[in-house]
This record gives sequence, C-alpha cells and structure tokens, in this order.
Amino acid sequence: MAEDTKRSVHIERTAFGRYRASNVRGGELEFGSGEDTDFTPVELLLAALGGCGAIDVDFITARRAEPESFTVTVSGDKIHDEHGNHVTNLDVHFQVAFPDGEAGDAARERLPQAITQSHERLCTVSRTIELGTPVNAHGD
Repeated sequence: MAEDTKRSVHIERTAFGRYRASNVRGGELEFGSGEDTDFTPVELLLAALGGCGAIDVDFITARRAEPESFTVTVSGDKIHDEHGNHVTNLDVHFQVAFPDGEAGDAARERLPQAITQSHERLCTVSRTIELGTPVNAHGD
C-alpha cells in the first residue's frame, strides 16, 4: 500500500487582515497581519521551524530523562532586497535542562547530537527551508 504523503491546511478569511487555518483533524489556528496579538505568517514559520525541531529533540532526549525545562527560541530577520521579502539569519536556540543523575547525564550527553540530527535529517520544516523547495501559487 502506498504511503499518503499529501499534507494540507485550509485558510479562510474571517475579517480584513485576519484568517483561520484548519487541518483535517479539526484543529484551528487564528492568524493575521500583525495588527493585533495574533501570530503573523512569518511568526508561524518561525514557530513551525522551532516546533519541528522541538518535537524531534524531545522524542530523542526524553527517552533518557524527562526534562526539567525545555524551551526553544527561534529568530530571523525579515528583509526586503532584490529577491523580494524573505527571512534571513534563521537561528534556532534550544535551552533544555535535565535532572541530576545518570538518566539526566545520558540525556544531556545526547542533546547536541539530537539537535544536529533534527536539523540535518529529521525536521521536515528545517529540511524544506534548507533545500529551498519551490512553491506553486495559483488561483481560480
């Protein structure tokens, strides 16, 4: 049986500059142009990048020890140049603390490799950005 590789979201305008994205599982996310507290599309890109890596790193390290704290900060510069609008200088910074003891030591030791493995092989978002996948935009 062939694997289903298709992923999609549906986006609906809810008001001027405001939108709702939904997925096939019933999840919904409000976002907008930055005129209110809603996330902007660029912030969602940063969240997707950090979230993808966080899931990978958590799955790898939590097998050894449950973290005491786990945060990821993602930043980038939104610029406009000869290529149009885009984000440069993407940085994903993990701050993870594990408990003292043998299990925590094992998780701390595995953390740098888990971050590298996520970025270089596992995280679909990171890999897509790095590879520069073409986007096909069209309308009816």
